Amino acid sequence: MIPFQTAYEILLNQATFTGTEQIHLDQSMNRVLAEDVPADRDMPPFHKSAVDGYACIDPQRDQQLEVLETVAAGEQPTRKVERGHCSKVMTGAEVPPGTTHVVMVEEVEMKQDGHIRLINPGKKTNIALKGEDFQRGGTVLPKGTWLRPQHLAILAAVGRTRPVVAKRPSVGLITTGNELVEPHHEPASGQIRNTNATQLMAQFNDLGLNPRYFGIVGDTEQSVGEAIQEAVDRHWLTVLTGGVSMGDHDYVPQMMEKAGIEILFHKIAMKPGKPTIVGRKGDRVIIGLPGNPVSTFLQFELLIKPLLYKQMGGHYRPPSVSLSLGEALKQKKSDRDSWKPVRVEQGEVFTIPYHGSGHIHALHLAEGFIRIPAGVQNIKKGATVDVRQV
Repeated sequence: MIPFQTAYEILLNQATFTGTEQIHLDQSMNRVLAEDVPADRDMPPFHKSAVDGYACIDPQRDQQLEVLETVAAGEQPTRKVERGHCSKVMTGAEVPPGTTHVVMVEEVEMKQDGHIRLINPGKKTNIALKGEDFQRGGTVLPKGTWLRPQHLAILAAVGRTRPVVAKRPSVGLITTGNELVEPHHEPASGQIRNTNATQLMAQFNDLGLNPRYFGIVGDTEQSVGEAIQEAVDRHWLTVLTGGVSMGDHDYVPQMMEKAGIEILFHKIAMKPGKPTIVGRKGDRVIIGLPGNPVSTFLQFELLIKPLLYKQMGGHYRPPSVSLSLGEALKQKKSDRDSWKPVRVEQGEVFTIPYHGSGHIHALHLAEGFIRIPAGVQNIKKGATVDVRQV
């Protein structure tokens, strides 16, 4: 067995950049920027009102001002505002040059002679200054950004409708096991439904990837060997589940070697996920995951997701939060890192019922995982723990 951190570094060192392509903004969700994106203009492009109100100079309580004009969003002011005067402006409208404040309409009393009285102008200017969000020529999104809805809004704001992004890696998925049937089949005695494929496909799809699913492969040397060879020939990354341990019908490790795959490591000092195996053939990467669903889910989050990010020029930063443990934790064995599914209640962390890596229902309840390092058997209530969110 090797430590998790060693396995992580070995695996991520296998990433090679996929290359780039230019795509339409509407297709950019879950893609990785392959260029720095500069602003083509200041934002805001002019001093604009943050509220509906009256633009004026140094407003004072009970001051009366003459209203010169109304400026709607998208229009430009046509009148110069001096002391004793103001212009009504709508949210997002350009404020007249020289004005210092916009007094909200709620703080104004209307008079019948085209004047207003300032009831409570307040101290806020209510003006968004030109370029305060970003300035022309400055980088608004750096290379390596994983594009989410908020990033697409920025691309739209600077007119980058054809961003350059990393190409998506090609992925193949294989599940193994004579005991498996697909979810739409009724399991016979001794059989179970294949949950790993559905789970992994969803995890890949969540990253914007569309892996090729090779189906269920039976536990024979020929079936496993042929499936591995076909997947590796076609895809940069091949992921298998099941058949990676030391059982009589666990053929994945030996068939990887027969296919000319260099084994980089087999077994990680952690639970769940100990039997994980990783190999390489040329620039192709092959990962064999345990068949139990919690192991498969967690290994994807801990290892495969960071690998895919790096392959596309990004850097994965897992969502995590530090919170107090709401209960004392004890475990009998501490020979390797242990990951426990947890929930958060009123700002404290609690473990959830968990019977091991085959306990699929634990994933449904989990809001995250905590790592208990090797050698630690007891953690006191109130200790601070890092929750890796899922």
